[in-house]
Amino acid sequence: MWAAFPPRNLWFLAVVSLGLLAAVLGGGRPRARTGLWLGFVFGLAFFVPLLPWIGVYVGPLPWLALAGALSVYTALFGLVAVISMRLPVPPIWFTLSWLLVEAVRSAFPFGGFPWGRAAFSQVDGPLLPLASVAGAPGLSAAVALLGASTAWLCQVMIRAIRDGEHHGRRTVRTAAIAVVLALIGPVAAIALTPDTVDRNVASSSVRVAAVQGNVPRLGLDFNAQRRAVLDNHVRQTELLAAAVRAGTADQPDFVAWPENASDISPLTNPDAAAEITAASVSVGAPILVGTLVMNPDGRHTNTVLVWDQQRGPVDRYDKHIIQPFGEYLPWRGFFRLFSSYADLAGDFRPGSGSSTLTVPGRSGPVQVGVSTCWEVAFDRSARKAVDDGAQILYIPTNNATFGRTEMTYQQLAMSQVRAVEHGRATVVAATSGVSAIIDPDGMITQESGIFTPAVLSSQLPLHDDRTLATRLGDWPMTVAVVISVIGFLFALTRHTRFSLRSLSRVSTDGGADRTAPARTAQNWTAQD
Repeated sequence: MWAAFPPRNLWFLAVVSLGLLAAVLGGGRPRARTGLWLGFVFGLAFFVPLLPWIGVYVGPLPWLALAGALSVYTALFGLVAVISMRLPVPPIWFTLSWLLVEAVRSAFPFGGFPWGRAAFSQVDGPLLPLASVAGAPGLSAAVALLGASTAWLCQVMIRAIRDGEHHGRRTVRTAAIAVVLALIGPVAAIALTPDTVDRNVASSSVRVAAVQGNVPRLGLDFNAQRRAVLDNHVRQTELLAAAVRAGTADQPDFVAWPENASDISPLTNPDAAAEITAASVSVGAPILVGTLVMNPDGRHTNTVLVWDQQRGPVDRYDKHIIQPFGEYLPWRGFFRLFSSYADLAGDFRPGSGSSTLTVPGRSGPVQVGVSTCWEVAFDRSARKAVDDGAQILYIPTNNATFGRTEMTYQQLAMSQVRAVEHGRATVVAATSGVSAIIDPDGMITQESGIFTPAVLSSQLPLHDDRTLATRLGDWPMTVAVVISVIGFLFALTRHTRFSLRSLSRVSTDGGADRTAPARTAQNWTAQD
């Protein structure tokens, strides 16, 4: 499962791994306790190698603690799946159980941790177009259903060969159902795959330049040289402006800087404001500036300002979904006991209001939807931006605090899924990399290196239509969760009722001694 995720992108291994997991959870009717442990071991084997970037500068304890906590969720999945898969057509219940636990993990606690969802492993795979219909949950479901159905088909055929049931009606019927389920995702994805020529057709377009200024040094204290980070982004913007004047680069409609590009707030620091204004005047376009703003309540917001060369700040977005253990620390007194780095967490407050920025362009205003860094992992962030009128998506991010790890590539994959999910061209502007330009079909057309200054520029389509996934919103996931819970409770009740009935039959056997009924019932439960 780990190898399916960036930067390896071996997407098919997600299908294989979930298929193998379905086989062991559904084969031989294991006990609930066995499912619990199988799920926990699967989680450790997946999350431990997926998340080492968590501890790159703070030591292994936070990394391993998070991996262990997330493995509790996969243990819960193993428990739910083992019981639910006793119902007819096990692959469906495996898939619904997977979605249930992904939903819980993405919401609780502290707002959830969606990292490692199956959907984010599919950016190089043929199932990706499904995100435009059922969103990231639908893409996760397709991976789980394809894997579980294929495993079920293999188990049915092996059993038929072993028992000599090649022509049994039940075997044929079960195999046919398995084949149909396995083909649902791939066939639907093929039908939804956009035509290469028409994939980015739109009534209008805009030229966007993404600037990656880089940081002076790696580590948690990169922003100790805040002025150097700002100067780096100004310098790259000036180089772009010089290229435009020389005729070697196209004039951008606006320039996108990353998160934390100017942690010296231009709203309260005249020197930073003057430098940003000069860069905007030089390039002849407004700049989206990632900055920190101190608010009247004494708390910061992670903010993006639209900085116009003539009028200064003309619009503002404050990050809505702030990151626990980074931008704020829940239970500060408790977690301080475990790590001296706890006090490095900020005390930010979340923003509210629209998730779009109105950016003045040469051909009229452009509605730019914002999901700042951590927010891109959450379904509701990009969807709200599009619901608020976003014609293009913008992901400002700062990954400098995670060094040269795989975190930035994993996050980039999330941006690709969002592009497909909502049919929007997407601009990823990263402080130190990886920055990228992404087409509405999820294809990366331009990409920077990591920890290198870069400027990416592209003409991108503007879309006003909404995909089916955008219109449906949370409904597919909600329906899947409700059905999964109902199925689990029904399977649990049926199992309990059957166990009591078996116990009752044994207890009425006149030839058995007093201890036989308990022993027989216990044996049946263990076998089941």
